[in-house]
Amino acid sequence: MLEALVCPRTQTTLHYDAERQELVSKAANLAYPIRNGIPVMLEHEARVLD
Repeated sequence: MLEALVCPRTQTTLHYDAERQELVSKAANLAYPIRNGIPVMLEHEARVLD
């Protein structure tokens, strides 16, 4: 299923961070949270990467 998801901002692939339960977009420098097993693919919910 992860292969079907892309970053809403850049349309690039996402990388799963199991420790933080996030989908990371290196191109957008954002991490989208996964809550209760559901990816939250909203930019305003994403965390900016350090």
